Parts: sequence; structure tokens; C-alpha cells
Amino acid sequence: MHTIPRITVEVPVLSIGSGPSDYEGLGSYVRALRRPRGLHMTLLHLGVLDDFSQDVSEWTKGITSADAAVHSTLTWLDGLPVLDGFAGSAERLIPLGGGNVTGLEVDVPEHVRKYQVFLVQALHELLDGLLVDNVDDFILSSRALGFRSPHWLPHVAVGSPRTRDAGTREIQPLTIEFGESRIRNRQMLPGAGQ
Repeated sequence: MHTIPRITVEVPVLSIGSGPSDYEGLGSYVRALRRPRGLHMTLLHLGVLDDFSQDVSEWTKGITSADAAVHSTLTWLDGLPVLDGFAGSAERLIPLGGGNVTGLEVDVPEHVRKYQVFLVQALHELLDGLLVDNVDDFILSSRALGFRSPHWLPHVAVGSPRTRDAGTREIQPLTIEFGESRIRNRQMLPGAGQ
């Protein structure tokens, strides 16, 4: 069975530091660096669309069908405004995913934080429209959304740590350039390209 990849609202990393050697220098802190081309910062994680729509259907006890949730969510995704590219900075490497991943903690401009708050508010509105009650409880318990905490820490995952207890590491400050926001895997969703 073919599974649709996870859907996120994200911004791609265009550059880290003043050149490739600045990024490659992070290799001394991790076992293997991720490819620079795929680096990004997630602003909102929606999860696998089929899983998300099934979660909505189960939460509403079928009042909102999975098909209706898919249709409304696709329309909602298409209506999200685009965040323009911006620059951030990083001075620390932090553990992510229970210590399985190392990431750059990113200091972002205030308008980026406001955009992320907007996305969460927009998600609330989507879920209200899908007749989900106790929206905050749904967000924290949905398997698809994968929220463990309502707190958002801007970060870019860069690799796996050398040791499981690597902890936080101070690094030389790096400027990170981000492109405009996009829907990851949008081309794989139903109706893409129409």
C-alpha cells in the first residue's frame, strides 16, 4: 500500500554561514551531517494526510468523514499565505527527538514567530470547521500531528549525535538564510498540479 509522505509547512535553508566550510565544520559535533540541500525548518507539522483525516473522523465519531477532512485540509493548505525568506542565526547545537538528532537552535525574527502562531491559530480554525471539539486536546493527542508540547523551538536538524547524551553545545555564531515557506510534499497530495 502506498503511503503519502508527511506534510509540513516549512522554510528551506538556503545557506549556513559564509560558505560550505561553515556547515561542514559542524561535522565535528555529529556522526554524519545531513545533506545541505534537504535542510529546512518546520513551522507546522501536519503529518500524513490520511492519518490526520482518520484522526479527525475518529475524534468526531464519524460526524466529519475522513474524505471531508481531506478535502477541507487540502483547501486550507492551498489558502495559507506564504512567508517570505528571512535570515536567522544559531549559536548552539541542541539535542532533538529524545537525543537521536542534533539540531541548530535558531534565533528567528519576530515576524517568523508571529507567522508560526498564525499557523497554529489557522489549524484551530480548520479543526473547528471540521467539527472537532476540545481542539487543544485533539492537537496534543493526534498521532498524525505528533505534538508533544505546545511550545515551538525554532531549529534545523543537521545530523545524528556522536553520543546519545551529547547535550547542548555552544558554537561559533552562524547566519542562516531561509527561503520562502512551502508545503512539503504538496506535489504528492490528491489534486496537485490541477
